Amino acid sequence: MSPGAQLPLDFDHRPALSGEDFLVAPGNAGAVAWLDRWPDWPGPLLAIHGPAGCGKTHLAQVFMAASGARAISTDALGGAEPRHLLAGARACVLEDAEAFLGGDLEEALLHLYNTVQETGRHMMLTARRPPARWPVRLADLRSRLKAAAAVGIGPPDDPLITAVIVKLFADRQLRVDADVVSFMLTRMERSFETARTLVAAVDRAALAERRNITVPLVRGVMEEMSS
Repeated sequence: MSPGAQLPLDFDHRPALSGEDFLVAPGNAGAVAWLDRWPDWPGPLLAIHGPAGCGKTHLAQVFMAASGARAISTDALGGAEPRHLLAGARACVLEDAEAFLGGDLEEALLHLYNTVQETGRHMMLTARRPPARWPVRLADLRSRLKAAAAVGIGPPDDPLITAVIVKLFADRQLRVDADVVSFMLTRMERSFETARTLVAAVDRAALAERRNITVPLVRGVMEEMSS
């Protein structure tokens, strides 16, 4: 694609609570398919796992937007009864699930799981590793987690990160040429968070310097961010 050309966004979009769209690509399509099946899951629990920056949090927001699920933190789990935490919601989400392991939190998580199962609700967990590799001490909880459905998300590939960059600029009413996006892609970490941070920094620099978004501008921003 030559400089000056515009890049397409040929991806399925799913709305998230943040107001941003989640782009469906081969690396995350399996997880999205599970969310699309809700509430017809074969069991009460789904674990989504993958490396940092692969979009687990964004996908959790998509699920909450679609299902009305409640997010539960470690502090909340340790301080309230499951029925109070669920508060009428049909599902709940616990992110960074390995942070809920150890000590009294495992008992609380088991109690929450049992309540979810007994009341016909569902629970979604996110983590970097699949449940079979979590250091679960409580035998009853360990057996339930190992029996749960688990689906992985791969790191974002080049087409997906490209589409994300283009969309992040478009959300700011900015159009960028292919050479700018290609320059960013070959020099940045492959993660959604890095893409958001970099696009925001480039936008600020362009406004402050009253310049168009060009490769030299992006180069300067990236050099400043890495210094």
